[in-house]
Amino acid sequence: MVINDAPGHPNGSFKVVTLCGSTRFKSEFERINAELTLAGNVVISVGVFVHAEGPEISESQKQLLDLIHLQKIDMADEIFVVNPGGYIGESTRGEIEYATRTGVPVRYLVPPPPSAQTEGWLVP
Repeated sequence: MVINDAPGHPNGSFKVVTLCGSTRFKSEFERINAELTLAGNVVISVGVFVHAEGPEISESQKQLLDLIHLQKIDMADEIFVVNPGGYIGESTRGEIEYATRTGVPVRYLVPPPPSAQTEGWLVP
């Protein structure tokens, strides 16, 4: 279960949360989106579930989707990593790195293990 630990933004608006993770986890994205929304957050999610739905996209479309998702991270007060079983792929790792580099807090569905720093996880 996802818990909203900060239902309101300091300026009086709702907290904006961008979901990140592998698009193969569509049902988990939908569940977490609903939970976070019902907890009082504005949730920004993935626009195209390439791995779950299988639409064919070109390399230029993939690059476009990646850039759009980075802008979604820029719009967020935090990102929430949808990582069932602790899975984090290359694209998601890049999004976590980007959020960390730009000062956007990162939360995880499955928290990184204590040894995460030595295993290559980015733990803010």
